[in-house]
Amino acid sequence: MKKVLTIVLGLAFAGINAQEKWSLKECVDYAVKHNLQVIQNEYSKQFQDTNLKIAQKNYLPSVSANMGNNVSFGQASLGTGSIRNDRYSNNVNIAADVLLFNNGRLEKTIRKTEFDVEASQYDIETIKNDISLQIARQYLTTLLNKEIVKIAQSATENAKKQYDRAKITTEVGTTAQTIVAEAEAAWAREKQNLKTAEINVDRSLFALAQLLQLKEYKDFDVEDVEISETLSPQLVSVDDVLNTAYETQPQVKAAQSRIKAAEAQTEVTKTAFWPTLTASIGLGTFYNNLLNTNNVGSSFFYVREGSLFQQYKDNFGQQGGVNLNIPIFNKGITKLQVEQSKINEFIAKNALEQQKQAVRQNVQQAQFDVDANYEVYLAAVEAEKSTKLAMDFADKSYAAGRTTIYDLNIARNNYANAQGSVEQAKYNYIFSLKLLNFYAGIPLSL
Repeated sequence: MKKVLTIVLGLAFAGINAQEKWSLKECVDYAVKHNLQVIQNEYSKQFQDTNLKIAQKNYLPSVSANMGNNVSFGQASLGTGSIRNDRYSNNVNIAADVLLFNNGRLEKTIRKTEFDVEASQYDIETIKNDISLQIARQYLTTLLNKEIVKIAQSATENAKKQYDRAKITTEVGTTAQTIVAEAEAAWAREKQNLKTAEINVDRSLFALAQLLQLKEYKDFDVEDVEISETLSPQLVSVDDVLNTAYETQPQVKAAQSRIKAAEAQTEVTKTAFWPTLTASIGLGTFYNNLLNTNNVGSSFFYVREGSLFQQYKDNFGQQGGVNLNIPIFNKGITKLQVEQSKINEFIAKNALEQQKQAVRQNVQQAQFDVDANYEVYLAAVEAEKSTKLAMDFADKSYAAGRTTIYDLNIARNNYANAQGSVEQAKYNYIFSLKLLNFYAGIPLSL
């Protein structure tokens, strides 16, 4: 039973460890969901959503109610004399008014606010894209560092074999003591390089965890992705990528929405030139009470004051009306406000051109990097083949006693450096290609 429990716990622990390795998609999905910049912009989007609801509700009438209570004490003038006038009064009113005409101000305000909401949504997508690219770059950097660890491990193993062989030949007296000392030093250098490579993996994982804004990062790791050993050049036209980028990139769409919002705001501002027609209705009643008597009227005809609800009933009244407000002169302020709105249109259009210019430069830079990195990759592959051949010759020459261990170490170091250069060039090319494909509308993936 204990053995079975151990196996089950072991499998469960292995499953937990397997879950700790994140794929690129998981990293991107987590980042865009939990990133504070994204959350901040989502709040801004919610604020714009509320503005839209406010604009839509302006079609509804405004209804208000009020109640007034007044009390006074003292004398009031009556002819050449005065009379005691202690009084309490109360009035209740409810009124409603609705806009009938202002040259479509409400509709134009709604349309302007809809464009603001649209731009806010594109702002969120822009930040998500920026974060996704940062995650992809750091993810590939981590994979590159893991590949360099493999190269360092292989170099360390070879150095260990060389040391073991030198130790044996030295012990039997066929080689000098300096040979085993140099072999041991070379092994120590490779172990140092391996440790540095492993630390670089940890450092890149830490940087990725920071981008993800993880609270716990010590057990964080990424999936090992198999990258093809042979890469092919990209065949996408940069003009096609640009056309797609202009149509799909959210920062361009946000700028286009803000142009529409600025134009709509100009139309809203122009409504101030037009008359405003509003309708209103109201209901009301009032109550009066002379505090020093229960009677009202002259000395010849007294009437007992009615109760609160009786007076409310007797004094109940209604009113309705239509008001027309015609702007005639407001110091030219409306005209200046329209000019300001026009300036905002030019600003928004210029912002669109800036975004297009930035996208164009990014696409062109990505295209340049793709071409350049592919050429570097091809050159690195050729250099790796040459240094591998040179190392094999050096190894055979050393075994035959025609060369020194120093020459062999130099050949091995050159080959390890060439392997690292190939991996560096490969991952640089992959990222630049992924970036170019991203602008071409292809989602990030490995």
